[in-house]
Formats: sequence, structure tokens, C-alpha cells
Amino acid sequence: MRISTVTMFEQSVSAMNRQQGDFLKVGQQIASGRRVVNPSDDPQASSRAVGVSQAKAITQQFADARISARNSLSQAESVLNSVSDAVTSAKTLLVQAASDTLSDVDRQSVASELRGIYETLIGQANATDGNGRYLFGGYRDDSAPFARTAGEGVQGAQYIGDGNTREQRIDASRLMPVADNGKTIFQSVPSGAGYVARAEQSSPDAISLGTQQDHVRNEGTVAFTGPSRVDPDNEHFGKPFELTFSADGAGNPTFSVSAIEANGDKTPIVTGASYETGQSVSFGGISITLEGDPVDGDQIQLRPANAAGANQDLFKSLKDAIDVLEMDQEGAPENRAHFRNTINSVMREMDNSLDNVLTVRASMGARLNELDVVDAVGSNRMMNYDKTLSDLVDLDYNEAIAEYSLRQVGLQAAQKAFVDVKGLSLFNFL
Repeated sequence: MRISTVTMFEQSVSAMNRQQGDFLKVGQQIASGRRVVNPSDDPQASSRAVGVSQAKAITQQFADARISARNSLSQAESVLNSVSDAVTSAKTLLVQAASDTLSDVDRQSVASELRGIYETLIGQANATDGNGRYLFGGYRDDSAPFARTAGEGVQGAQYIGDGNTREQRIDASRLMPVADNGKTIFQSVPSGAGYVARAEQSSPDAISLGTQQDHVRNEGTVAFTGPSRVDPDNEHFGKPFELTFSADGAGNPTFSVSAIEANGDKTPIVTGASYETGQSVSFGGISITLEGDPVDGDQIQLRPANAAGANQDLFKSLKDAIDVLEMDQEGAPENRAHFRNTINSVMREMDNSLDNVLTVRASMGARLNELDVVDAVGSNRMMNYDKTLSDLVDLDYNEAIAEYSLRQVGLQAAQKAFVDVKGLSLFNFL
């Protein structure tokens, strides 16, 4: 069989191109640092690498979400720190104002300081993050969650934000609340809060469930201390109570106590008991100390702080305190009794509000700690993905350099063979 000169040239050129292609491929791997540059280099490894890359991208998205969640929680926790300091300052002022040595002018001065704290708390409740979104408005974060209510004197605050809690997915299996709504923080109390008493006359439907009722001041001079828990196993413990004063046939003061059932009915517990100033009265698992002279029809309402109809609004408590501090205490004795009772109630309510703020703040701290744990897990997961991806597509430089040298030798050999072959001709032998 005869081999033509053209065939020898084509075979030599094909060998050189093949050697040069292999040489360039190794050079490209060294330049990129990857063993699998094209899917055809290793289809199975390339396919697995796509899946690992997608998992890495998702893990990175969760890491970015945790950064956003941490920023939101840190800002909210910082605001709640200021809120707890403000409530503590307000309580200190109320203790000072309760002293009998203060004059009306002194109490009005304290009321002015409480006004400043009240305005501070309103501002904190309407705080925004760095993007202009309101922290405590729930999903309705484009407008202030608390609005002033109309009225004379110190205006109240009404929550108009969303009742839900804004959440963010920080991991595949974890949807974390990143901002509690304002109602949960400023208009709620912890579940374990005790009883709060208010001395006032109520309308016939004042104990209707679900709303806070407006009441009329007592006309007598009865002031109370407490209430305190004495028997949580009592069958009526946990229900609202209504203590009502009246007079027997001889004009001596008596009192009756009724428990308010879930449907609004009243169950008598104490009926026509004689009253003496300074006595301690126990009923339904609680005890309250009474002092002063009642007027027929005077009432004391006692409710669990977390029950429907009880005041759970921090702003209303402060408003009540400011209003009573600005009232003339040097007049009728009933004014002084009303002042003492209001301060007693407000102090209890503010204790509950402070406990609630601290509880929410502790919850935020726990979530921040959880973010650190999830960050550590995510970091380890990302390291595993990087190692798997490296095993699949990254280049072994020692092996690649050795192969690079080998391909270089092969290319040089092919080029030398071509030079030798092209020099062969029958004309050299003629």
C-alpha cells in the first residue's frame, strides 16, 4: 500500500493539533485553577457541582437574611432598653410624688417630668429603622403605629398598626419574628401578672368583657393597699371581683364582694360584711387592706392584670398618673383618697408594663443568640459545600504541572516528527 505525501502531512498536522489541544487544555486548567472547565471535562462532577453551587447560593441568601434580622432585632432591643429606663424613671417619680410632704406645686412639677417621659415613650413607640420603616407597626410599617387621641389634658395613644408580628426566614426550617408589634409591647402584660385594683363606681355594664370601661370616682375616702395573692388554689382565684360598700339599717358601713363570671354574671362571695377602717379583707384567694370612710355605692374593682377590661396600656397608666398629680390634693379628703388609690393602681400597672417590656426584650435577646447559633451552623455548612465543590472541580496543581510538562514534550515531539517527515521526498534518491 502506498502512502501519499499528502496523507503523511495530514497525519502529522493532526498529531500536532491534538498535542497542542491537550497542552492548551492543561494550561487553561492551571490558569483557572479548575479541573472541570467545561461540562464535557467531567459530566458527573459538573452536574454535582451545579447542585452544590445552588445550595451555596441559598445558604448565602439565608446568611444575608440573618444580617437583616439581626439589625432589626438589635435596633428594637436598643429601643426597649430606653423604654425600660424611662418606665423605671417614671416609677421613681411616682414614689416621690406619693409622699405626703409634697405640696400641690411639687406634685405638678413631678407631673411635668412625667409628661417628658410620656413624650419620650411615644417617640420610642414610633421609632424607625435606618430605612424609615416603623419598628413596632407589624407589617404596617409605613406609618406611625401610635396616634394621639383627641381630648383635654394629656392625650392618650391609640395603636393603629398591624396586629401581626413581622417574620423573616433565616434558615430553611426557621421563620423568626424580627419585630414585635407595639400592642404586644406597650399595651399588654405578662401572663403571670397579678391583680390590680381601682377604686371607682362603675356603670351597670362596666364589667362587660373585652373593653376598658369609663368609671366614676368614689365619693368616700376609702383608700386601699394591695391587693396581694394569698391562696391561688381558691375556686374563684383568677376571676375579676367587685367590692361594693353600702350601709345597714343602723347606718353602719358594710361591704359585699361578687366574682364576675366569664359570661358577665356576678356570683356573691361576701354579703353584708361589717366594715372597719384599717381592716384587711380576704376573698377569692386575694387580700386587700382598706382604710377610710366609704359612701354608699362606692366600689373597688379588682381584676387580674391580663384579664379583659383591665388596663394594660402603659400610656393610659402614665396619663392617669399625670392627671391625678395635676389635681388639687389640698381640698376635700376624698381627693386625697382618690390620689392615693390612683397612684397605687398606676404603680401596679407600670410594674406589669415594665415586666412585659423586659419579657419582650429578653425574647429579642434570645432570638439574637439564636441567630449566632444559626450563623455558626450556616458557616460550617458553607465550609462543607466549599470542600465538596473543591473536590469536584478544583485542580490538583502538582498533577496538572506534571501533565503540563508531559503535554509540552508531546507537542515538541509532534513538531519535530513533522519537520522530519516533511523533509522526506523521492527526489532525494533520484
